[in-house]
Amino acid sequence: MERILLDTTYLLPIIGISVKKIEKTLSILEKLYRVNAVEIYYTCFNIFEIIGKLSRVKYDERIVEAGLTSIIENFKQAFPTAQSYLKALKFRSMGFKDLIDLLLYTTASENNLKMLTRDIELIEFLQKTEGKRLEAIILEDKFIEVHGLQ
Repeated sequence: MERILLDTTYLLPIIGISVKKIEKTLSILEKLYRVNAVEIYYTCFNIFEIIGKLSRVKYDERIVEAGLTSIIENFKQAFPTAQSYLKALKFRSMGFKDLIDLLLYTTASENNLKMLTRDIELIEFLQKTEGKRLEAIILEDKFIEVHGLQ
């Protein structure tokens, strides 16, 4: 069974914020989830990022409440370790601007999860700084390639 921590991009449609070209990935995730082939994870950082995005747009409170409830009830929560925080701080000091993405990545890494993302900048940064293959990352295109024909 795959254990996947979602980048916030994949949670936004659940709370009513549309994301371009995400339907195929969400469809694959839903199919895998329904046949118990995947455990889906989120963190407090995802929720924080969602709230930040909502604070800048008009939203339907009922949709947001239903979406947040769905995330909390249907997905598992991953918790950062002390090492997750320290690694994220280290990467941030090395120049990567998005602290939330770093916290998601380091939390995934420390919890033996795979972070599903489409963030090429994050992947390129980590490849440069980590200097190795990133086992804790699944690029969206690769995810679709592997699971899209099932």
